[in-house]
Amino acid sequence: MVFDWSTVTLAIGILLVVVDFVVRVLSVIFVPRNRRPQTATAWLLAIFFLPYIGIILFWLIGSRYLPKKRREKQHEINRYILETTEGMDLVRRDKTWPTWLEPIVALNRNLGAMPLVGGNSATLHDNYDESLIAMTRALRTAKRYIHVEFYILNLDKTTRPFFDELEAAVRRGVTVRVLLDHIACLRSKNYHQTLRRLTGMGADWHLMLPVQPFKGKFQRPDLRNHRKILIIDGLVGFTGSQNVIDSSYDKRANLKRGLRWKDLIVRFEGPIVAGINALFVTDWYSETNELLVREVERVPVEHAKDLLEAQVVPSGPGFDGENNLRLFNSLIYAAIERVIITTPYFVPDESMLYAITTAAQSGVDVQLFVSEIGDQAVTYHAQRSYYEELLRAGVRIWLYRAPTILHAKHITIDDQVAVIGSSNMDMRSFSLDLEISVMIKGSKFVQSLRRIEDSYRTRSRELTLDEWMRRPMRSKVLDNVARLTAAVQ
Repeated sequence: MVFDWSTVTLAIGILLVVVDFVVRVLSVIFVPRNRRPQTATAWLLAIFFLPYIGIILFWLIGSRYLPKKRREKQHEINRYILETTEGMDLVRRDKTWPTWLEPIVALNRNLGAMPLVGGNSATLHDNYDESLIAMTRALRTAKRYIHVEFYILNLDKTTRPFFDELEAAVRRGVTVRVLLDHIACLRSKNYHQTLRRLTGMGADWHLMLPVQPFKGKFQRPDLRNHRKILIIDGLVGFTGSQNVIDSSYDKRANLKRGLRWKDLIVRFEGPIVAGINALFVTDWYSETNELLVREVERVPVEHAKDLLEAQVVPSGPGFDGENNLRLFNSLIYAAIERVIITTPYFVPDESMLYAITTAAQSGVDVQLFVSEIGDQAVTYHAQRSYYEELLRAGVRIWLYRAPTILHAKHITIDDQVAVIGSSNMDMRSFSLDLEISVMIKGSKFVQSLRRIEDSYRTRSRELTLDEWMRRPMRSKVLDNVARLTAAVQ
């Protein structure tokens, strides 16, 4: 019998055509399910143009949800928070209380389980090295426990005093618990040295969202825990945009370019610390199955002049909704006079873009602070693709001058409400990363944040529409291509 290669080749060709057709049909059916139209469209384009590569990528990173067991833990601890924080919503509804704030407070409570609490104080730290010093000094006051949770925790010459104080706390009998993101820290220069130091000092440490398939730990590898939290004895809490690493991020490319990061950290005291600590307890439970029930203390609410009302808003793939996106959109639509957004990465979805441009077109003073240069090429170019639409709507765009990367993440609404935390204004922070945001109501706090915004303005240049329209064609092409890829989630 003669083997007919032409017949075999024809059969293989027909099979591949059939498989390709089936893949495309099934993609149209399943990819759009529970996804934004723009995200579904981006995935379909990837699959249609590169069928096999697109399918493999979709299988690896197509689901934005955490494993079922982890989502169940999130729901369980949400119920616990709801049951144990009743009565903490007592705040002052005086003449300074905006009429539009009440439904936003209710929205946050329903989505993230955290209450609005009064009786808080907050101190802003906008100098990178001074922020690390402030957190390091606070460690010295610990008597019972320290909770450390950072997207990046790295032992280097700048952060060594922080680790020294953790070790000193362990020696005096303080329980030190540490959570650090696996992939983010793995990419850092001193990952193994950092883990050895934590082990050597006696800290109880665990990796967040570890990608360790041989240990039975695996989920979509780019789902990350992006939170930055430090708690001392349930009395003092720090959160914001800053990681525990040198301001150059200890990367050769950054040092060569002279890049330095500028961040913002807030020190809180008062009942809000229990809410921030509840997020640490949630993440600790998710990674260790140990529920630290006794360490989510209920702090009595005080009503004194100049104290702040605040509410923790957690978000991430453990929740059913995009809590931070809903919060930001609600505040922007509620604004009457002014919206000032500071973010290192601005890649909004359609709903946020409409909220921002609608506010500007309604006569609200909308300003956006971003960096003049970027440290992540795709995100940087995707961000730039929105500038023309923003400028035409009347949004003022301030470019923080190189070589500094403005990494602070906050938004101020009118002169009464601010949000500060770890969340960027991009689709990754809305859908893929676990984030913490704190909404704060208090005119004095907002005024302090406004002064920091003013300092940004003195170090920035304003981008005009005329300048932007004259940029080279190659930049336009890169920006538009990056905008498409940014939607693939």
